[in-house]
Amino acid sequence: MNFLLILAVVFGILVLVRIANVAQMAAELSGESEEDEQDKSNKWNGIGFMMFMILGLALMVYCTIQWMPLTLPVAASEHGVEVDKLMDINWMVLIVVFFITQFLLFWFAYKYRYNRNRRSFYFHDNNKLEAIWTIVPTIVLAGLIVTGLVEWNKITDRAASDKGIKIQIYAKQFDFTARYSNWDNKLGASFFRNITDENPLGVDKNDPASKDDKIAKELVLPVGEEIELMINSRDVIHSVYLPHFRVQMNAVPGMTTRFHFKPTITTAKMKEITGNANFEYILLCNKICGVAHYNMKMPVRVLEKDEYKAWLVKEKKVFEKAPAAPAAPAAADSTSKPVAAAN
Repeated sequence: MNFLLILAVVFGILVLVRIANVAQMAAELSGESEEDEQDKSNKWNGIGFMMFMILGLALMVYCTIQWMPLTLPVAASEHGVEVDKLMDINWMVLIVVFFITQFLLFWFAYKYRYNRNRRSFYFHDNNKLEAIWTIVPTIVLAGLIVTGLVEWNKITDRAASDKGIKIQIYAKQFDFTARYSNWDNKLGASFFRNITDENPLGVDKNDPASKDDKIAKELVLPVGEEIELMINSRDVIHSVYLPHFRVQMNAVPGMTTRFHFKPTITTAKMKEITGNANFEYILLCNKICGVAHYNMKMPVRVLEKDEYKAWLVKEKKVFEKAPAAPAAPAAADSTSKPVAAAN
C-alpha cells in the first residue's frame, strides 16, 4: 500500500512537470514573451495565495467551532474561573493578531508580486514605525504578564493555604496515594527511610499528629472548602494535574510542593452541567515519568460536606491494621467417633 502511494505521488509530480513544459512550449509557439508569461504566472500565484488564505482561515474557524465541545467544561474551582478568564483574554489577543498578520502576509504576497513596470522604494529607517511595533506589543504583553502574576500570587498565598484541609499527594511510579490529615488538620511527618511494605509513605510513627491520618487510593474533596495539597515524590519528577480544577504542580523528589484551591462543583452537579452521566473528575501525571506514565492516574470525587465526613470516617488510618481474616472451621476427622451426650 505504501509503495503504491509513493508511486502515485511520483507519477503525479511527473505529470505536473510535463504540463508545465507543455504550457511553456505553447507560450513560445504563440509568440508571447517570457516576461508576459512571468507576469501571468505571478498574477495567478498571487490569486492562489489569496484563495489559500480564505480557505485556510475558514477551515480554522470551522475546526474551532466543531471541536469546541471536546474542550474542558467550566472550571470546578474558585481560582479556575479566574484562570479561564485570563486564558480567554490571551486567546482573544492571539486570534486578533493571528488574523491581522495572516491577512497582511497573503495580501502583501498578492499586491506586491513582481511587476516589471514597478520599482521598489528603499528607506533606511522609520523611527515612528519602529516605536509603534515596539511599544504596542510591550504594553499588551506587560498587561498580560501583570494580570497573570497577580492571579498566581493569589493562588500561592500561603496565608490562605494554611487554613485549608491538609492532604498529602504521594506520587511514585506509577500511581498516587492520598493521605488525609483528619480532624486535627495536621499531617504527621514522613521520611523516606521509614518506607516499608507496611508503611509505603514513610510516615513517622512517633509523631502524635500521624495517629489519626487516613490513607486512600482516591482523592475525595468536600465542596466549598479550602484544600491544601502537599505533594511529594518517591522516585522521579511527576506532576499532579487536576485539569477540571485548573490545578497543576510538580511532584519533586526530596522536597514538598504545595497547591491550594477550593472546589466549587460536586461530581453530581458536574454530571448535570456536562450532560454526561458517566462523568468523573481525574488526577493525572503530566510528566513523562516512565514506561507506564500513561496509566498513572487517580479517581477524584467532590462531595457535599456531610458526605465527605461520612466517607472520611470509614477510611483506614495509616497505622491501622487490617482486620484479621476469620479462622477457617476445623475439618471434621473421619476417624473420630461421636461422643454420646450425657444424660
